[in-house]
Amino acid sequence: MSDTSIPRIHTGDILGQVDATQVPRYAGINTFARLPMIDEVSNVDVALVGIPFDTGVSYRPGARFGPNHVRDSSRLLRPFNPSVGKEPFATQQVVDAGDIAVNPFHIDEALRQIEHGSRSLHERAGRLISIGGDHTIALPLLRTMAAKHGPISVVHFDAHLDTWDSYFGEDYTHGTPFRRASEEGLIDREGSMHVGIRGPLYSSKDLDQDKSLGFEIFSSIEFDDLGVKGAIEKIQARVQNRPMYVSIDIDVLDPSHAPGTGTPEAGGMTSRELLAVIRSFANLNIVGADVVEVAPAYDHAQMTGVAASHVIYELLSAMAPKS
Repeated sequence: MSDTSIPRIHTGDILGQVDATQVPRYAGINTFARLPMIDEVSNVDVALVGIPFDTGVSYRPGARFGPNHVRDSSRLLRPFNPSVGKEPFATQQVVDAGDIAVNPFHIDEALRQIEHGSRSLHERAGRLISIGGDHTIALPLLRTMAAKHGPISVVHFDAHLDTWDSYFGEDYTHGTPFRRASEEGLIDREGSMHVGIRGPLYSSKDLDQDKSLGFEIFSSIEFDDLGVKGAIEKIQARVQNRPMYVSIDIDVLDPSHAPGTGTPEAGGMTSRELLAVIRSFANLNIVGADVVEVAPAYDHAQMTGVAASHVIYELLSAMAPKS
């Protein structure tokens, strides 16, 4: 049931953003894009949920503060997306489901809590977009997705492979989620890939092991050579019509576009390039997504938060029904 005291944009039965002509964008409750909370509506097409967890990081901490930073950075998002000619908040019911609160001292318990929370939410919402938090959270989210859809094509945007075996003897960190996901049979090994990989590795064996786990690599250097069009063609050829989960580490962007992250690497994509690739996903079968590793303590003028919020906006636009 909607709260009629809040001036919102209505489109039929769909409840949209707080009306910016009546409430300034810097005022009001801090939900993503000033969308309704989940308890304000009856039916949910897409739920945005924060997962403020960063116990799995190996370098800079702080991504636990990412969800609210991204929400605050999303206040300027508006109802109509002219890049694709869609109104993502008018053609599907999008809500902010708040945060999944998890144990910051025990990774195993936190993973169980994230899986339980995301499964409960997925029972109500058709699709989930999660805001991290560090990349460790992708593993329980993929468990949730695979439970519903079976093995999923994972399109993973990142500077790093995140298929390492362990750190300091620990199997569950932000550098290991996709190895564990592959070992658990959660991913489709014929339809998964990394995009934007760059920077030094521990060994050339990292690449061989990654391939054996079912990933194709489209590196930052290949992106330089083939550009946005080439990246789109590679992704579409790899994924085809399979159920696809999109996992975006904000460090896939160059630090000049996203300084607020835990493990920055020079030579990344621009925000314009990343957004262009995501727009092409309207032709693919997106079943869920996450945007992770936004660490506001290292951000400047909300550069990283704004980039992350626009990434989510384009994901929502890609998920929106065609008019």
